[in-house]
Amino acid sequence: MEMPSKYNPEHIEDKWYEHWMKKNYFHSEPDDREPFTIVIPPPNVTGVLHMGHMLNNTLQDVLIRRARMQGKNACWVPGTDHASIATEAKVVNKIGKEGLSKEGLGRDSFMEHAWEWTHKHGGIILEQLKKLGASCDWERTAFTMSDSLYESVIDVFIDLFEKGLVYRGVRMVNWDPDAKTAVSDEEVIHKELQSKLYYLNYQVEGEDSYITIATTRPETILGDTAVCVHPDDERFVGFHGKKVIVPLVNRSVPIITDDYVDREFGTGALKITPSHDVHDYEIGIKHKLTSIDIFNDDGTMSEEAELYIGKDRFAVRDEILVDLEKSGNLLKTEDYVNKVGFSERTNAVIEPKLSLQWFLKMSEFGEAALDVVENGDIKFHPPMFKNIYRHWMENLRDWNISRQLWWGQRIPVFYLPDGQFVVAKTAEEALQKAKNELLLGDLNIADLKQDEDVFDTWFSSWLWPISVFDGIRNPNNKDIEYYYPTNDLVTAPDIIFFWVARMIMAGNEYRKEIPFKNVYYTGIVRDKIGRKMSKTLGNSPDPLDLIKQFGADGVRIGMLLTAPAGNDLPFDPTLCEQGRNFSNKIWNALRLIKGWEVDNNLVQSENNKLGINWFDARFNKAVIDIEDHFSKYRISDALMTVYKLIWDDFCSWYLEIVKPAYQKPIDLATLATTIAYFEKLMKVLHPFMPFISEEIWHLLDDREEGNDIIIESMPVATGFNNSIIEEFTLAENIIVAVRSIRKEKSIPQKESIEILVKSSGMRDFGYFPVVSKICNATSIDFVDSKPDGSIIFTVGAQEFYIPISSNIDIEAEIKKLEEELKYTNGFLISVNKKLSNDRFVNNAPAAVVAKEKKKQADAEARKEVIESQLADFRK
Repeated sequence: MEMPSKYNPEHIEDKWYEHWMKKNYFHSEPDDREPFTIVIPPPNVTGVLHMGHMLNNTLQDVLIRRARMQGKNACWVPGTDHASIATEAKVVNKIGKEGLSKEGLGRDSFMEHAWEWTHKHGGIILEQLKKLGASCDWERTAFTMSDSLYESVIDVFIDLFEKGLVYRGVRMVNWDPDAKTAVSDEEVIHKELQSKLYYLNYQVEGEDSYITIATTRPETILGDTAVCVHPDDERFVGFHGKKVIVPLVNRSVPIITDDYVDREFGTGALKITPSHDVHDYEIGIKHKLTSIDIFNDDGTMSEEAELYIGKDRFAVRDEILVDLEKSGNLLKTEDYVNKVGFSERTNAVIEPKLSLQWFLKMSEFGEAALDVVENGDIKFHPPMFKNIYRHWMENLRDWNISRQLWWGQRIPVFYLPDGQFVVAKTAEEALQKAKNELLLGDLNIADLKQDEDVFDTWFSSWLWPISVFDGIRNPNNKDIEYYYPTNDLVTAPDIIFFWVARMIMAGNEYRKEIPFKNVYYTGIVRDKIGRKMSKTLGNSPDPLDLIKQFGADGVRIGMLLTAPAGNDLPFDPTLCEQGRNFSNKIWNALRLIKGWEVDNNLVQSENNKLGINWFDARFNKAVIDIEDHFSKYRISDALMTVYKLIWDDFCSWYLEIVKPAYQKPIDLATLATTIAYFEKLMKVLHPFMPFISEEIWHLLDDREEGNDIIIESMPVATGFNNSIIEEFTLAENIIVAVRSIRKEKSIPQKESIEILVKSSGMRDFGYFPVVSKICNATSIDFVDSKPDGSIIFTVGAQEFYIPISSNIDIEAEIKKLEEELKYTNGFLISVNKKLSNDRFVNNAPAAVVAKEKKKQADAEARKEVIESQLADFRK
């Protein structure tokens, strides 16, 4: 059957993925082999594939496929995160369109809707990953709300509570009024906004004088319980110990002093609202101030605000300014740029708010988690992220682990009628505990009320490398003993504290062992002009559309070609086009080889032997380089080495060397060796381009059932002679020079030429047969001087001549040589300048100086040749 002229990935990709799945190649069970484990950073269960996922999961698949081919027991665990805030918001929105509300439904009925939503929309992203070629162990797919992972979270909370590491308290939190829950500092995105600074007069109690404060949030004056000035600020010394009247509510509050106050900001006097500002809260504790919570959970004004009750906080801002102006308290307004916190999940403006929450003491975990990174037990790639990690770990704050949501693992705390509480897995266990430990024998289960809150999503994710193997509930099971610690984690640096640090803490606490050995940090995928790709900006292509257009292999190559660890990826769809072109290049190489006829009686030529010897050395060197890149997690560099090995060395050089003349046969030995090389190339390519490599593997030879490249052994370098590579590089340079002359002189390739070599040490050069074939040279002979009527060219300092016919444009040749002489003279001046600099010569590495001297010698030789050529033309 004739092969298509172009590679068509769509059918081929579906065919091979289905085949791999049917063969169960992705599944792993503990055995005697060395394990190689990766756990996927779990995407949101209702999420869809975006470019960041594409990059992250391509990298993971490269690592896992390579390990599988190295004979390791490769296990890549997929799964999804229940994403409390995002999922609950979607469900609330969905039932709202049906005329229902969360509160109206009640918890049990709402949870049924949430599960229905999750079953309908959940897992779509995992199906999309299959299109990319992700070779995950789908039988092990995990979900943070599944029974085993849910129970693991509950068990860990109870354990930490019993160790005295969990407590409940009122603290200032980041409150999301849309989601009606607290969010962590890391889930707050700060945006610079053009705001206003309002100057307000507070009358001093019992006097006609005023003290002026400046604020960006005039609506919060309703919660003011003090005005604060710096103790050393001479402007306010006369106000010390006095009181002021809060405008509109006419509340009398003290003027206090604290060196926290920035004397340069605003007027130097600061209004203090302990319930709605982090710093005010700290000052409030220090000075024992009253806290007035003026906001409801939805961002409307509470009863305690006294005014504007039930109105939205931003509507009140406009309204209160009118009233302040009427009352004579608004002095002036100025433009002001400030940073405002927004919820990462809902984009609502965050409200600092005092709230009763559950916290985990982090000081107990920090030192050990920092040590394993500092001492190299866990390696970061690139290492620069150790500094960010260290900063986080040295500035730990207690973790607010409760969220005011229903979708998630419900906190296993049960409150008793007298205000006491017990911590237990079930209400039945809680009742028994209350009776036994608190001696409340008359209590019944109806008297217990479970905490309404659920855990922060990250409180389940931090257990991920352990819980996916059921290592919390069954700490000695065969899976956790075999697969843990995992090998590599591939993730984004923006969750270095969110997730990476906390997984390390959980590993130390519950396995007494690190959770992974290496962390590879990806960069952010950006568009051509440097903007982060997002749906909001409309600059993010649909990954599935890219796969349809360029093939999964093409997209994988496009993502990886410019994605060094930790560096942002400037993505352009033309990179995927480059990947598709690479697929076509490989496909055309196969078509070329498949078109050769074999003569079993033909003896292998010297030319072919030379090509084979060179490519063998080149291949083994590349394998060593690839291994070195992988060992340093330079995956993009490893791909580029494979890319050049196939495109340049194999397709552009090796096949040119060994391909038979038009309509001529090839010898059996060369063909067999060529096919063997092609097979090896497909093996090193497979982790990067799994589909085309598997297809070509089966087209190169008739394979027995189960002889698939996905489970073949990765080639190992057998050593090589570097002098062969160096010698061939000289042959390449000669061939390139001859091709250039053919182009300049319009000498067609089919017209044979003679090549003359000036007598030198090149008489023993072994690659002249290759030069002769590729250059279509009838002969290569040695001469003592330049023959008349010949073109001279140099490779390094070596002169070569090509006799040519007399019908050439002498003037054009002279002009060309004069331009070349001008360039060479300029180059020589710059090199001489560098070498005449004693500081450079004395301080630069010897190899660098030697390189510059070689440049000087070659340029001088080239100048001499050009001048000689010009002299000949001018005779």
